[in-house]
Amino acid sequence: MATKEDKKAGEKEAKPKAEAKPKAEAKAGGKGGDKRKGGAPPPATGLPTAPEGYKSTAAAPEKPRLKVRYAKEIAPALLKQFGYSNVMEVPRLQKIVINMGLGEAVQNPKIVESAVAELLLLTGQKPVITRSKKAIANFKLRAGLAIGAMVTLRQDRMWEFLDRLVYLALPRVRDFKGISPRAFDGRGNYSLGMKEQIVFPEIDYDKVDKIKGMNISFVTTAKTDEEGRALLAAFGMPFRT
Repeated sequence: MATKEDKKAGEKEAKPKAEAKPKAEAKAGGKGGDKRKGGAPPPATGLPTAPEGYKSTAAAPEKPRLKVRYAKEIAPALLKQFGYSNVMEVPRLQKIVINMGLGEAVQNPKIVESAVAELLLLTGQKPVITRSKKAIANFKLRAGLAIGAMVTLRQDRMWEFLDRLVYLALPRVRDFKGISPRAFDGRGNYSLGMKEQIVFPEIDYDKVDKIKGMNISFVTTAKTDEEGRALLAAFGMPFRT
């Protein structure tokens, strides 16, 4: 049988072990403890943290509808129409180049600034200022003078601009009877001239200081004009018959 002295010795040994656990927990939750474990203080920024296993439900940005239409409808139709042996042979749109030539910039340099601002509104991309390469005395033109603005569109911006051009801008042209089918360069690329920038809904007519024309070039991978015309017509370009 255990004596009274043995019981007292056992109680003394048990007390330090029982007190050690709260100290260890206080140390872990105090300054210098592991912040990744439970009981850690909130982040310094005060922002709430996402729960464990959280996944974002934000929707992915939508693809341009003409880009989707090309992949699902236009490319298979052209493949069948021209009898290509490989889908990579199907002509596609590479880029759209928009150029504003401003001859009046020789007398009024500020007109270039308004052209840059308007192209930025139309395309969502900062234009490049084009400058004269030679000096022409008859036109009072010096070399290096700003005489225009240009934008080259690719990828999603190209598709979005084409969509707005075909379905919003061209129908607003006065006395519109379609675009010429003869403006191809022999290699499937097409150039379209527009006399007024105000046909685009992004341009505020009350803030326009000067009516400006522009040249829009469609660069494709087509090898012939027939293929290029079929590609652009499939996008909805209204060619005259």
